[in-house]
Amino acid sequence: MPVRRTGRLCSVVAALALTVTAPTAVATAAASAPGSAAALREVLFVGNNWDGTADVLESTGDFARIGRIDVIPDKDERMAEINADPIRWIHFMAIRNSVGEGHDQFVDDMYSTPDGRSVVVSRPSFADVVSLDLATGRINWRFPVSGYRSDHMAVSPDGGRVAVSASTSNTVHVLDIGTGEELGSFRTGDKPHENVFSADGRHIWNMSIGEVNTALDATWLDWTKGDRRITVVDAATFERVEVIDMRDRLDAAGLKDHSDAVRPAAFSPDGSKLYFQVSFFNGFLEYDVVTDRITRTKTLPKNPATSDDRTTWVNDSRHHGITLKPDGSKICVAGTMDDYATVVDRTTLAEGPLVTVSKPYWATVSGDGRSCVVSESGADRVTAIDFATGEKTVSVPVGDHPQRVRLGRVAGGRPAPSGG
Repeated sequence: MPVRRTGRLCSVVAALALTVTAPTAVATAAASAPGSAAALREVLFVGNNWDGTADVLESTGDFARIGRIDVIPDKDERMAEINADPIRWIHFMAIRNSVGEGHDQFVDDMYSTPDGRSVVVSRPSFADVVSLDLATGRINWRFPVSGYRSDHMAVSPDGGRVAVSASTSNTVHVLDIGTGEELGSFRTGDKPHENVFSADGRHIWNMSIGEVNTALDATWLDWTKGDRRITVVDAATFERVEVIDMRDRLDAAGLKDHSDAVRPAAFSPDGSKLYFQVSFFNGFLEYDVVTDRITRTKTLPKNPATSDDRTTWVNDSRHHGITLKPDGSKICVAGTMDDYATVVDRTTLAEGPLVTVSKPYWATVSGDGRSCVVSESGADRVTAIDFATGEKTVSVPVGDHPQRVRLGRVAGGRPAPSGG
């Protein structure tokens, strides 16, 4: 049953105003740490999911590679544990052969710590989160999530807490980013995915996407996809504040054939609007937080070369990756299965040039806020697109199957080399 809005959430809309480049909040917190500002350097972390590394790039300009981090230095130990446990082995292989597209998933998401000395990484195939020392490459702490797969994360505005989705147990764990201690957890819908903190750190929004790894993708089989909803909780008590079932909102907007599985999402700078993608849809929707309704829909062009067979789309995605320019004027969209990215004017919803990219998997904002940076998982590179012109400015090669791209800071200028 859909849970009706209680009205409590609307009373804190002002508190939900988000900086659309949330990782910058970590950078700001790090820069303000006593005695550390001069030593910290802003960077982009790029998680190379299939080869278990993270590339570290300049956050602006030519986005040159600074270094590479091995995020699975304990691979032999983890594999020994998995091979010794038949149930874990079955789940490990299921991840490889479904969501992993025949590959192991070694890095999904990552954030730097406020002091810039470590990076915290979720590792889906190992069902954990680890903190890696950027100077030595050693593991500071490891947190095994409940169930058998870890997924998207979010960091609090002060950089002190990290929330991670445990996708097979329908749970979000919230950890102390410095120690790995669990501060609390909360239950979600089926297959929790994206997490977002409010700007003041008081609330966490989680989007559950349901079952995306079956071939039951016809519209009439939507009921098989499970319980998909947005869960909003108090970030201190982890008590539920609101549950938003987009099915009713989509139906009210005349969008009965649209999936209600909310994928990547981004708030407007004042927190009053949520822009989000849903499974199978080439475009995005605008949701008004105060009035609790979908106010606009943007359908983006289809690539004629993209198959109409929805079972061929990776994990039910059509478009996966969305971010806003810091002033809120432009929206950058990764058209994953359509092999392009584009910048959309937020006022008119007119799209700019369709920039050809290969299976773009994520979109974020450069350190100076002038560019949208997308990961090209099909070409093993990241590409920057100028918000002003909508045109590509540069592409930089990275590791195998880049997915998440996050802004952060590193201490001492360079991370430990991985040999790659």
